[in-house]
Amino acid sequence: MRKELICHPDTPADAVQAVWVEVSFSLGDGFALRFGVEGDVARVVLPPGEGALVIADAPTDGLWQTTCFEAFLTEEGEADYTEFNYAPDGRWACYQFDDYRSLARTDELAPWEMTSERGEGLYILRVEPGILPDRGSKLALAAVIEEIGGTRSYWALRHPPGKPDFHHRDCFALTLGAPPAA
Repeated sequence: MRKELICHPDTPADAVQAVWVEVSFSLGDGFALRFGVEGDVARVVLPPGEGALVIADAPTDGLWQTTCFEAFLTEEGEADYTEFNYAPDGRWACYQFDDYRSLARTDELAPWEMTSERGEGLYILRVEPGILPDRGSKLALAAVIEEIGGTRSYWALRHPPGKPDFHHRDCFALTLGAPPAA
C-alpha cells in the first residue's frame, strides 16, 4: 500500500515535490518500507551512488538532523512504541519509548536490508526492518529532507497542531491489517 506524506506547513520544501512510502507486510518477513522522494533530488542531501547499502554495525544517534526516513510502531491502545531511523548512507537507529518521548533505551534492531535507487527526479530507499508486528499495530511514517542550501522539510502521514512532532499520537495514522497468507 502506498501512502503520501504531507509536508508540514511551517517547513516548505524548495526542491522536493512529494514524499511517499509503500508499506508491504508478510508473515515471513514482517513489514518492509519503500520511501520515495520526488523532485529535484540532485538538490537533496544524499550520498552518491545507489544499490545495496553497507549497513552500519552500530546505531547512530541524531540521524534526524539531516535527510532521514522514520517509522514508529506501537500496538493499538498501548503507550509504548518503537522508533526506527534510516539514513540514506546505511546508518540507522532504533529507540524504545515507554510513553510519549519517554526514552526507555536504544535498541540493536538493525535493518535486515537497505537498498537505494536514484533516477531522474526520484530517490528511493527500501528498508526491511525485520519486525513482524501484530495485526492492528499502528504505524507512523515520516521523513526529514534536507536540501543542499540547508532547507529542511518535515513530512508525515499526519501532523499535529504546532511544530513538527513525529512522536505525537496523531502521527500514528496507519493501522496494519493482517499480512497476506503465505
